[in-house]
Amino acid sequence: MQTLLLNGDDVDENARMDRVIEAVEGAFAAYERGDAQMPPKSYIDLPEYNGDFRSMPAYMDAGDWDAAGIKWVNVHTDNPADHGLPTVMGTMVYSDPETAFPLAIMDGTALTMKRTGAAAAVATDHLAVPDATSMGIVGAGVQSYTQLEAIAAVRDVEEVVVSDLDEERVATFIDAFEDRFDVRAGSISEAGHCDVLSTVTPVEDPIVGPDDVGDHTHVNAMGADAEGKHELADELLLDATIVIDDHAQCTHSGEINVPYALGVLDDDDIYGEIGEIVVGNRAGRAGARGTGEDGVTGVTVFDSTGLAIQDVAAARVVFEEADDNDNGYPFDLLGLAE
Repeated sequence: MQTLLLNGDDVDENARMDRVIEAVEGAFAAYERGDAQMPPKSYIDLPEYNGDFRSMPAYMDAGDWDAAGIKWVNVHTDNPADHGLPTVMGTMVYSDPETAFPLAIMDGTALTMKRTGAAAAVATDHLAVPDATSMGIVGAGVQSYTQLEAIAAVRDVEEVVVSDLDEERVATFIDAFEDRFDVRAGSISEAGHCDVLSTVTPVEDPIVGPDDVGDHTHVNAMGADAEGKHELADELLLDATIVIDDHAQCTHSGEINVPYALGVLDDDDIYGEIGEIVVGNRAGRAGARGTGEDGVTGVTVFDSTGLAIQDVAAARVVFEEADDNDNGYPFDLLGLAE
């Protein structure tokens, strides 16, 4: 037995978005049913290096498959300027739950982008209007690409409006997608008045207000991943139907963390978790997947912090695709190969 080593290109090639979306939805369902173990994300703070390490382990039993793994990821703000390295790097160890054998070690950064896009797609499928054809994106960084890739897999996206202060990043994004979509630059409000909006910025002062979204816009709030980050104005959140991925993580470091800590927003303002909607315990958007006409209406917000179960689910897809297609580099990590 050998461990499969997969770099970022390998992960990107083998993370088929349709399968990753299906796997992430299965992970949300397993978590809701209680068929998953996901200890809280742990942190090692390194103030002397202006950084930290985070460990994210999980196991889940999705019924016809089970999977286990751990992602080891960092955030070192000074890396690009001082060391020529990315701010965020991640490594995923994917293991056989039955034997604990390390089946694969793979780039966790590419994996994170794929599973983050897939999580937004799951939420969009259940919460966006079923005939959505337009998508707005605020923030044209690396996460914006997989947001569009994933959401276009669950809705017939035709028009895309991207907003970012960096005109060069906007131009690069448009070049990447102009052959597939009617894509253009626009203001935050123009992006927000699309049927679906994904926000993928690291801001701490909200940049999207209640007048910046349409009457039925579904918002994927993806940027807040640490305490103090906050993309959407409190008034927007209070008027919207809020769906979260995990209560502990969202109230600590998700989009709702700031108004929740200040008491502006409380548990009564949270509609439920995405897993409840996936398994049918709560209604999604009226007329959308699995929901009749009695579902929610108006503006909806998905607060996504990113869960370890999503990483494990996506890693399973990557490993199986790579194994089936002889991709990656087999390595005798434990010295057990004959």
